Amino acid sequence: MKNILIIQGGGRAKGNTAQLINAFVTGAKEVGHSAEVISLIKNEVKGCLGCNACRYGKPCIQKDAFNEIVPKIKNADCIVFASPLYFWTVSSRIKAFIERFYCIAEKDSNPPVGRYEKYPIKDCALLMTSADNFFWTFEQAVFYYQFALVNYIGFKDKGMILAGGCGDTNGKPQIDKTDYLEKAYIFGKNLYS
Repeated sequence: MKNILIIQGGGRAKGNTAQLINAFVTGAKEVGHSAEVISLIKNEVKGCLGCNACRYGKPCIQKDAFNEIVPKIKNADCIVFASPLYFWTVSSRIKAFIERFYCIAEKDSNPPVGRYEKYPIKDCALLMTSADNFFWTFEQAVFYYQFALVNYIGFKDKGMILAGGCGDTNGKPQIDKTDYLEKAYIFGKNLYS
């Protein structure tokens, strides 16, 4: 069975994103996977400073939750990035978390074009929610996910649930009025089937 780490990059405690995560986790655990959710609201991770103090095997000098999460990242088979849509992309918390992967990079004497180091090989997935549901709603977020995590870092994409039309941002969560909770449950259950 697989070890799945879900990084929750925002949203309300019982909001659309939290409900989507819970449905995914239920499906994953039902078939025997372990799944841990880490909230970046409860565990502050600051953005990368670009100071290079961490290069190749040294921990990041910043004193926040990221250094405690590093062993969980390294132990995970799959990292699921979960975020509400903020200004047409992933939340700044998710972005900061991804930037900090810089400190877990290793030297690569023969990197692929466009990359300077190598990262641990992981599977990844994306769970997102949004009030809007236009054909372009998730375009920027998906592009960032594909470019930064799949193309650059080299993670293997396992898929995504893009849950648009989940209700007004000022109102109550309405994801339960869609079929996305069922889709997330099935996604979690079939992630490695």
